[in-house]
Amino acid sequence: MKKTITRDMTHGSPVKLIIKFSIPMLIGNLFQQFYNMVDSIVVGKFVDSNALAAVGATGSLVFLIIGLCFGLSAGISIVISQYFGAKDYDNVRKGFATATYVVIGAAIILGVVGYFTSRPLLELLNTPASIIDQSDLYMKITFAGILGTACYNGMAAVLRALGDSVTPLIFLIVASILNVVLDLLFVIVFHWDVPGVAFATIISQFVSAAGCIIFAMTKVKILRMPFKQFKPDRMIFSKCIRLGVPVALQNALVSVSLMALQGVINRFDETIIAAHTVVSRIEQLVLQPGMSLGAALSAFSGQNIGAGRIDRAKKGFKASSIIIIIFSLFMLPIMFFGGEYIMMLFTKKENFEVVTTGVMAIRITCFFYVPVGMIFVSRNFLTGTGDINVPMAMGITEVICRILLANVLTMLIGFTGIWWATGLNWFITSIVGILRVASGKWETKSIIKASGSHKSDK
Repeated sequence: MKKTITRDMTHGSPVKLIIKFSIPMLIGNLFQQFYNMVDSIVVGKFVDSNALAAVGATGSLVFLIIGLCFGLSAGISIVISQYFGAKDYDNVRKGFATATYVVIGAAIILGVVGYFTSRPLLELLNTPASIIDQSDLYMKITFAGILGTACYNGMAAVLRALGDSVTPLIFLIVASILNVVLDLLFVIVFHWDVPGVAFATIISQFVSAAGCIIFAMTKVKILRMPFKQFKPDRMIFSKCIRLGVPVALQNALVSVSLMALQGVINRFDETIIAAHTVVSRIEQLVLQPGMSLGAALSAFSGQNIGAGRIDRAKKGFKASSIIIIIFSLFMLPIMFFGGEYIMMLFTKKENFEVVTTGVMAIRITCFFYVPVGMIFVSRNFLTGTGDINVPMAMGITEVICRILLANVLTMLIGFTGIWWATGLNWFITSIVGILRVASGKWETKSIIKASGSHKSDK
């Protein structure tokens, strides 16, 4: 008999389950980062530093798009994981149908609004005149293709809530390889420059979304239902929105703070903007284990809270914390001493100032890898349990700290204040999440208990 694609995480070793779940997530997240990494490498190597800065100047806005999509997906994931943990398969199916309408509706709204506001937003961020036209075109293409991003994240969230982190990985790898090929084709052969990397990205995202959806619908029996039943459920819609909107707002708040930071960065010249672009790409890679571990912990805590296994949820948090601390301490010397070689992968040899600035930045932020890792662990743990107000409070903390510290420190110590503000912001925000987990108040936040539903239709 074939193995089921879904995975019940309410039994077995918490450490083994979380690691087995997070490894495909990590590989998938690394491949997803290749979307932005390849964009930066291709324009940095084959166009010029202005093109690199133009792509980098859109980073906070792109994060806003992904953050909003992921936030809504997180609400969906919480609902489905807790129902799955409670063996309430009828509501799992209703949750999936409802999620489809939520994701598509949100994508259309975000796409239209983003397309027509990209230029004003870039102007608000003080984007230099030398790169704003390219940045605006990149953003318009990205917003036009947001449906692919939203559908992939939504379908991946559903599958991960059911314990399947492999299927999203498979199609993400395919799409990442396609993205590399299209980037090289559009930029080197067709000379489309910045628009070329944007088109390559959205085409690849649509491929990953389509593949993930088709495969899941043919292989995951629990999601199948007659078409006439494929309609939104009012109660579950309410829960998805109630849980998803705070997470989306929290992500939006983080995006706003990144946009404010980008506005501070844009006060400096193209060298600083380009260096920040490269360092951000590098940090996104370094932070992937924390993100992946957090996503695994969210599914683990969601299923166990749904099953009433608070003891196992606690063990999962402890195990994840130990893993991320060990990894962060391991990466510190590697990044401190090897930052120069990594920076040189993204830039031409003659861009010496970009490299030296980036190395200096990495040597500041690498000392804050433990706190940022604990942000992912504590935030996702609380999200999985249904305690969604504190992750939003963590988002508010990030906004206040990042904006305040970036403005104050850059005035006091110059452009190095950009990265000191980032590190100190990570530290302060992590404290908020850790204290909430330690308080134990998350133990009463299960949406399953709130609805009184523990029944199974199996």
